Amino acid sequence: MARAFNARVRHRDFKPDDLVLRKVLHVTPDSRGKFSYKYEGPFVVKEVFSGGAVILSDMDSAENTLPVNADAIKKYYP
Repeated sequence: MARAFNARVRHRDFKPDDLVLRKVLHVTPDSRGKFSYKYEGPFVVKEVFSGGAVILSDMDSAENTLPVNADAIKKYYP
C-alpha cells in the first residue's frame, strides 16, 4: 500500500533562483467566479528550508518575509 501511495506523490524540489507560481489562497469576490486566476506570479525562490518551506521574492527583488509551503507553489517555465 505504501508503494502505491508513494508512486502517486509528486516530489517538489526547488532550488534558489527558480521561477515559480504561487497558488491564490485568498478568494476575492469578483465577477469572474470560477474563471478567476488560480495562480499568481512569477516569483523567484530565494531560500529553501528542509521542512518544505520556501522564501519567495518578486521579480523586482522585493523579498517576502513569510515562508510559503512547497505544496502551494509550482515551477514556472517561461
